[in-house]
Amino acid sequence: MTTYTILIILSGLVIFSYLFDLVASKTKIPSVLLLLLLGIGLRFLVGYLKIQTFNFLSILPTLGTVGLILIVFEGSLELKYDAAKNKVIRSAFLSALTILLGTVTIITLIIYQISHRDLHSCIANAIPFSVISSAIAIPSAAALGKQDREFVIYESSFSDILGIIIFNFAIANHSITTSAFIGLGLSTFLIILLSAIACIVLLYIMGKLIHHIKFFLIISILILVYAVGQSYHLSSLVLILSTGLFLNNADTIKNIWFRTTFLYKNLTADLAQLYQLSAESAFILRTFFFVIFGFTMDIYELNNLPVLANGVFILLAIFLIRLAVLKVFKSGNAAPILYLAPRGLISVLLYFNLPASLKMPEVGTSFLFLVVLGTSIIMTLGLTLSKRKLDEQLA
Repeated sequence: MTTYTILIILSGLVIFSYLFDLVASKTKIPSVLLLLLLGIGLRFLVGYLKIQTFNFLSILPTLGTVGLILIVFEGSLELKYDAAKNKVIRSAFLSALTILLGTVTIITLIIYQISHRDLHSCIANAIPFSVISSAIAIPSAAALGKQDREFVIYESSFSDILGIIIFNFAIANHSITTSAFIGLGLSTFLIILLSAIACIVLLYIMGKLIHHIKFFLIISILILVYAVGQSYHLSSLVLILSTGLFLNNADTIKNIWFRTTFLYKNLTADLAQLYQLSAESAFILRTFFFVIFGFTMDIYELNNLPVLANGVFILLAIFLIRLAVLKVFKSGNAAPILYLAPRGLISVLLYFNLPASLKMPEVGTSFLFLVVLGTSIIMTLGLTLSKRKLDEQLA
């Protein structure tokens, strides 16, 4: 395969992804679902033409991690805080936490029935299936009303953060002890402190940089700090979310010293450019991640009836628990937010980060693919149905 052929394929994928986004805005079919199907189609094409490829699974976690950072950062740069939003933020946090714990509990029982392995291994394997993917939920919420969209951004981001915290806790501790919770408290305090320092330092750097290239530097620093934090099992996604929120709301801080030291004339314009760069970079990485994920899947494994049956049980658990919790924490109609519970990028990343000793052959990548695909299809049908009902009511 020549250099020019590779360039044609890569640019073609980006063009297809752009067209899929246009289709998604009109039909409510998530572009991620179309990217997965494109990856599956390419797998068939490559097999038919007998083209040699390398092991794409080796680059999938790296692509997914950077994509997750940029998607959460992009979403947080959209959020403007005011005191009136405390209720939404609190509801979104409690909803994310309760749904996550409830879903982990039920899916743990399902995996235990499948594998009959020890409880610790079942819990660790259940967590990737229980976390809402902000990489899919945030773009899919674009067509919702402002309040619902903000709820989805907060809830899916909190779900990612809490999922990573619980996942790190589960793989680091084989039993629940006092020292384990002390370690969790210390790591949480450390990442909050690190986030506060990073927010101040990045805002100061933005104001002092005079070089015409500075936004990729800011993003690179964020990725660097995230990677260092994750290497020490800190939940660094807190840092990404808080940095975006802080930068976008720094102008609301009334302290005179802070405003004269850190705020500068072109801050609003710089934030707009930073948001645009993050959004377009996230778009590219999301494209390649989901196409490669679809490409690496062997859909013939889905012919296994037990895998299909257990996948259906997990999907039922996901949405029944979500419905029950949203009735408590979300005022008004639960739809269409009920259907916005996709599994995707974060689920794949957590799954591939499971230690070899905890992985189960009964819960393989085909199982993960089924849940990712199933939640995306249900989200598509749910959003379409909700829009149709709204149109009928307006008519």
